[in-house]
Amino acid sequence: MQKIRKPFMNFLHKHLSNPLSIGAAILASIAMLFGVLWILVPPPPKVIDLATGFPTGLYQQFGERLQSELAEQGVSLRLKTTGGTRDNLALLNDPTSGIDFAMVQGGVADLSKYPNLVSIAGVFYEPVWVWYREPVFKAEGGLSLLSQLKGRRVSIGSEGSGTLVLVEDLLRVSGISENELRAEKLKPDEALNKLKSGELDAVVIVSAAEAPFLKQFYEIPGLRLMNFVQADAYTRNLPYLSKVMVPHGVVSIAYDLPRQDIQLVAATATLVGKDNVSPALVTLLLGDTYDILKSYSRLSKPGEFPSGAGLDFPLHVDAEIYLKDGPSFLHRHLPFWTAVWVGRFIKIVIPLLVILIPLFTYIPAIKNLMLRLKLARVYEELKVIERNAFNPDLKEKNHKDLTAIERKVGNLKVSMLDAKELYDLKGHVGEVKGRLNSLS
Repeated sequence: MQKIRKPFMNFLHKHLSNPLSIGAAILASIAMLFGVLWILVPPPPKVIDLATGFPTGLYQQFGERLQSELAEQGVSLRLKTTGGTRDNLALLNDPTSGIDFAMVQGGVADLSKYPNLVSIAGVFYEPVWVWYREPVFKAEGGLSLLSQLKGRRVSIGSEGSGTLVLVEDLLRVSGISENELRAEKLKPDEALNKLKSGELDAVVIVSAAEAPFLKQFYEIPGLRLMNFVQADAYTRNLPYLSKVMVPHGVVSIAYDLPRQDIQLVAATATLVGKDNVSPALVTLLLGDTYDILKSYSRLSKPGEFPSGAGLDFPLHVDAEIYLKDGPSFLHRHLPFWTAVWVGRFIKIVIPLLVILIPLFTYIPAIKNLMLRLKLARVYEELKVIERNAFNPDLKEKNHKDLTAIERKVGNLKVSMLDAKELYDLKGHVGEVKGRLNSLS
């Protein structure tokens, strides 16, 4: 054990008193810490992928608007058209798909299947529009209850779409089975064509009022919109739904749709991402979404969206802060990428300072320890000379070693506060020299 300890102590004595070794160790520690923090606070990506929906739907239109806004900030958004919400969730949950974000209709997702997804924000209402041919329901005074659809030819949404899931929920709480309808699962354009030709009595579409596709329904003669007189009951049974008031003519003034004030039930379209999304990217998406949604306000109150209400997935923590308090000080006053780099610099430098500042307080103690190690090595050498002083065979070696020690001590540089220790050492060297001379 003693044999191991002595080389180890010599190694410590040598390197702890070497400023280059200490400097290299400090630089290596800083580099390691910087590397770890760089991994923990990665920069946001400059290319992201968003799953939208049908090429003619509002998800796609919203994605195109968002694409344009992000491009101004140096972020490229690639859009992928899909069959709807179910397809979007599958893509977002597939690590090999490359999809980072998706537009998702509220009420569709089974949360247990998607534990790694979070909501960025609800962006607009998607009402349930039931377009029906007025002559078919004329005897009943129009369509106001889903039970009136029994036995009718109805399109209830295509496979993979959020519309189909929502309609199935509405039918379930209404006590209606699909078998009681002459239901067809059609894409919107297919349903529109069949409605035009008279092959369908009604079509259920889930979409925002601003969706370009809805305009094609206006031009079909004899079409009317269902008034959900039981809207409050549906929202109590299906909490992800909201009741939305649609004023007379707000859908189309030119076509006078609807012909009177009606109420609808609506899901909330949500921008959904993975739970490891960059906080800076959340800030950027929400900031641009605010700008886009200024023109999506026909059925919502000013400032109602983006929102943290009516969401299936938990709200991302940074999105929650943003929706509550707005953008951070940096993002409020600096361009996006400047704010990102300043923020990352702060996140890296502050932990470094927290670690290094206390270390600075130990510098005097470390310097004192290093001095004492130097002095201790000299005293060890003096002890050897004293021990061999009475050996005539080592007389010449002792004088030579003592001369080397005197030279070494003479070259030592110490602060004013450590001068006493140095002069004590010089005195002890002088005493040993005197004893050696007396024995000559």
